Amino acid sequence: MRDAVQDIHDVLDRRAVTPVFQPLIDLATGGVLGYEALSRGPAGTPWESPAALFAAARAAGREAELDWICRAVAYRAALAGGFGRDLTLFVNMEPTAWRAPCPADLVPVVDQARSRLRVVTEMTERAIAEDPAALLEAAENCREAGWGVALDDVGADPMSLALMPFVQPDVVKLDMGLLHAPDDPGTARVVAAVYAYAESTGAVVLAEGIETPRHLAVGRTMGATVGQGWHFGRPGPLPATLPAGAGLSTAAPSWPLLPPPLHSERTPFEIVSAVRPVTRTTKAELMPLSRHLEALAGSDVEPPVLLACFQEARHFTARTAARFQRVATHSPMVAALGVGLTEEPAPGVRGACLGDDRLRGEWNVIVVGPHRAAALVARDLGDTGPDGERTFEFALTHDRALAVEAARSLLHHVAPVRVPALLAAL
Repeated sequence: MRDAVQDIHDVLDRRAVTPVFQPLIDLATGGVLGYEALSRGPAGTPWESPAALFAAARAAGREAELDWICRAVAYRAALAGGFGRDLTLFVNMEPTAWRAPCPADLVPVVDQARSRLRVVTEMTERAIAEDPAALLEAAENCREAGWGVALDDVGADPMSLALMPFVQPDVVKLDMGLLHAPDDPGTARVVAAVYAYAESTGAVVLAEGIETPRHLAVGRTMGATVGQGWHFGRPGPLPATLPAGAGLSTAAPSWPLLPPPLHSERTPFEIVSAVRPVTRTTKAELMPLSRHLEALAGSDVEPPVLLACFQEARHFTARTAARFQRVATHSPMVAALGVGLTEEPAPGVRGACLGDDRLRGEWNVIVVGPHRAAALVARDLGDTGPDGERTFEFALTHDRALAVEAARSLLHHVAPVRVPALLAAL
């Protein structure tokens, strides 16, 4: 095992990663819009497969560094191959890599890429639930560079559709499994949610894994306007002469499309109350509204995200914990924030201990799903009487954009999932 770890250190130290590229095709014209960069370890070694390469780097504690290496070698190859802004380069990224600085020797090529390339950074839906704060920060960094964001493997886990609005991707990449099971009821639900998102935002839908004319036809019925797969070309070196760039000469989409997602230092109450009527009432009168929103999170076929602020840990009672635990068994993310709450206040429930900040005075319940969203936001007026008679100012909204903005302001407080040391070493 020691020799194997030493070998992966040698691979990473030598930056011995090779990029290969797969074309992205405009399904209406057949023109090449760009390429996705994929990574391979040294040929003929145990690290040639990207899965094995990343697993070994993870065991060696250098996964974030490998992520930077993979992107940097892709940028270098694209620049050397004559890539311009008429073609789009898709690269994969683990958002946690943004928690680690770019290695000094890779900074020059990363800076060149920012100034000379048109890049769309792909993130997986899994990363949203694992480390929401890092993913939001990574997406914001891409936007600041003028780059687009793609959400990869959408549909691999139907529950994660609820997480899509938080990233606000320019490109939604349909998981290849959807093309192979077009008659599955789960496929229909994913496609409907993606259709709704693309229709409301103008995002591009890309179908992965197109291997046959049948897959191509199915992808187009699912709303895809861009395709990728063996039907168009297998991953390999960039061609000696790059195509002129269909993105400039046709009506094909260009990226990025969408304005940056809103990032606000405001609290949920400050966000919603700025544009919705505020009413004063007691905690006892607010409880039915709060429990109604919690019930919404537990009733959908496509379960939503549930986020809540409880002010103090004592308000996250045993009965509340039981309700949140039930929702967490089928929701992509359930989180409870409050002073004194642990990182997992109930099984499956993400926690965040609030410090001395404005959120300590708020009671919020926010639900965001693929098709609907709602937020109850309330601010404690500081009464010292019986708990049920404490008064709050509150506002309620079912406006999707408002609810998502309020939820995003909470996600920045949620800590990443902690991986046990034994699992991290596997």
